Amino acid sequence: MAPSRRLKRVVASQPGFLSLKSSDLTGEVSSRRKRVNKNKKKNWNKHSDINDVEDFLEDIRHQERTTGGLLADKSDDNLFFLDVGQQPKDHKASEQVQGKKRKGKSQRPLRIDLILQHDSLVPPIKDVLSYQQPNAKKLRGHAKRLEQLAAKGVVPRTQRMLLNRQTLNTTAKKAATEANNNPKRDYYDIWGQESKSSADPWYLQQTGKKLVKRPEELNKKPSVLPAVEVIAPGGSYNPDFFSHQALLQEAHDVEVKKRKAESKIERQLAVNKEDRATEETIFQEQVEGLVEEEEEKEVAAVEEEEQVAPVEEEEQVAPVKEEEQECVGGAITLAEKKTEKQRKREKAEKIKEQLRVAEKNQKSKQQQLFQLRSIKTAIKKREKKTAARQKQRKAKMEAQKAQPRRLGKLKFQPEDLEIKLSDELTSTLRQLKPEGSILKDRFKSLQKRNLIEPRERAKFKRRYKLKYVEKRAFRAIT
Repeated sequence: MAPSRRLKRVVASQPGFLSLKSSDLTGEVSSRRKRVNKNKKKNWNKHSDINDVEDFLEDIRHQERTTGGLLADKSDDNLFFLDVGQQPKDHKASEQVQGKKRKGKSQRPLRIDLILQHDSLVPPIKDVLSYQQPNAKKLRGHAKRLEQLAAKGVVPRTQRMLLNRQTLNTTAKKAATEANNNPKRDYYDIWGQESKSSADPWYLQQTGKKLVKRPEELNKKPSVLPAVEVIAPGGSYNPDFFSHQALLQEAHDVEVKKRKAESKIERQLAVNKEDRATEETIFQEQVEGLVEEEEEKEVAAVEEEEQVAPVEEEEQVAPVKEEEQECVGGAITLAEKKTEKQRKREKAEKIKEQLRVAEKNQKSKQQQLFQLRSIKTAIKKREKKTAARQKQRKAKMEAQKAQPRRLGKLKFQPEDLEIKLSDELTSTLRQLKPEGSILKDRFKSLQKRNLIEPRERAKFKRRYKLKYVEKRAFRAIT
């Protein structure tokens, strides 16, 4: 509006200008700028010239529509190009041959496609409502927790159940959708005992038609020992000299260990000869207490005489003590109430003690900062000790796997070594005498491998005593 008014004023000031309006005489007066009070808000938009601002904003919007942004922000490569002139004909022909897909005119888009094509480079306004979700914050937290579990390698319970359900559903669907005329179907024996069922696996398991999956713990062997242990080379019917001597040494060590245990029990149960009773010790036991009674009577009489005098003095002093006790008892019952000053003093002392303890703890914590090096060394030593203990514990557990466990009230007793002495060796199998029993060896092997508990042969115990009765026929004969 301002440029047009200025142009009108310039034209009207020229000599020989005639206005076609009837109010020509008052043109100069009306063209003057009207004085308006802009302190009031209602006159801001009414009498303010904002055309230059609107033109500037329209220019910016035009640049965004045509170029996708402001020209001042773009680089020179996006605004200018290098003109190298016309290309040679051969090069043009080769490009046309490569670019052509069919004979005739070059492919150009249709006019209707150009009209419908979106020419604005301004991205469309994002619809905020379409991106809103209920409980979005809660869902983001849940997704973040799932990502943390996935980073640790932990599968959530819901996902595990979903995977198991999917596998069950797929198997059930395959069994249900299998057609009878499918040439790849399994051969079905009509006279077979097993019935082909396509029911739900959970239903089959609950009704007992399908066996429960065996736990993996039951598949582990209770011992790492082999079922049949091969005897040492010295146990052969015609062994090598050194291997036979090694087996004899092993049997000797076992016997020595047994003898040591037996001798230890004998020493513990043996009776010392010095502790046996003699005639003198028997007489002392019989006389004990008879001679000392007379001396004890004399001592008791002297003590009674000494106690007579103090008793009389106590009788005289007794009433005074009773009065004192009554006063003390009355003081305890009639305790005076604490004053406000005493309570305040106790409270101040209590607060002072608390502050002292807190200051002491703070000082101890600050002092620990200077002990970081010693604390680190102590932690390292402790970690080394724990690692050594764990290693030792693992080695002990591995060693215990080859040892029989305590399954019952009896302890496993290994069988004696089956060995022949040097003078019992024979040169042929015909003269060989068998050692041990195969049945007993298998029974001990089951106990050693923790398959059965150690047992003993049941002893027969008679419930009632035998009763001898003489019959008539016996009497008649005798």
